Amino acid sequence: MSGITAQPAEPALPALSDRIKVRALAVGGAEGPLDARLYTSGAAGKRDVLLVFFHAGGFVGGDLDGADIFLRHLADDNPQVAVLASRYTLATERSFPAAVEDAHAVLNWVKKNKAKTAWTGRRLLVAGIEAGANLAAVCALMSRDRGGPALAGQILVMPMLDPGLTTCSMREMQQAPELLEVADACAAAYAGYLPNCADRTHPYASPLQSSRLKNLAPALILSADDDPLRDEAEQYGAKLIANGVKTSVIRMAPALQSEAGERNECACKRSALAEIATFIAGLDRPGSEL
Repeated sequence: MSGITAQPAEPALPALSDRIKVRALAVGGAEGPLDARLYTSGAAGKRDVLLVFFHAGGFVGGDLDGADIFLRHLADDNPQVAVLASRYTLATERSFPAAVEDAHAVLNWVKKNKAKTAWTGRRLLVAGIEAGANLAAVCALMSRDRGGPALAGQILVMPMLDPGLTTCSMREMQQAPELLEVADACAAAYAGYLPNCADRTHPYASPLQSSRLKNLAPALILSADDDPLRDEAEQYGAKLIANGVKTSVIRMAPALQSEAGERNECACKRSALAEIATFIAGLDRPGSEL
């Protein structure tokens, strides 16, 4: 896909079924164990698809609770998928590249611990919201550069990809009083995550700055019409497409985000979940094998 698809207004989310199972476990990070949760829905047994998810919080905050409802809906909508949400080292403890090294280490851990994640080992996806989407995008780069693990897809929901905060949507939102807090939160997040200014152009910190975007996993990128991160998400999608990466870019309907933490609420909207389900289902179509 070479263009941006805009979404109409969304219906409300349906009620969750009683089939959801959530299990706490510890996964392997770059320097030690990390708390994680495994979400499954429906019958017991292994799934062919494992989706590893990283939470929002601007690199300096956030936890497994922030996207819990989103992930419950994701698992409920896709009973063929096991969803693993993992924590990572926050910048308040160690700055870049601690978080991305954790994220890639988690992918390596799941490849070696399939039985613990109810996964057959067939397809591995990486996903995230906001800062977590940055980590997901970087994991795709790292997996290519480091020889694995192979990814079947990457799902980036309102990703943070431009530490320079230079896009038009970011500058425009800085002039909107109701969204200024979101823009300010992005600036503060990068100040904490990338205290060394030289790191701000590193492709593992800013995928949008990367000049090497070929041979990456297929991508689904979800932006939001009223989000300061909109343009960088869509610019990244355009760059992936230009480099031959199968990519869908969807702009979600406006959903007022007067506080930085409300990105998770926007990501829970039904249209986003529907697009994710469609993307996952498409991986089984002819020609989708890696």
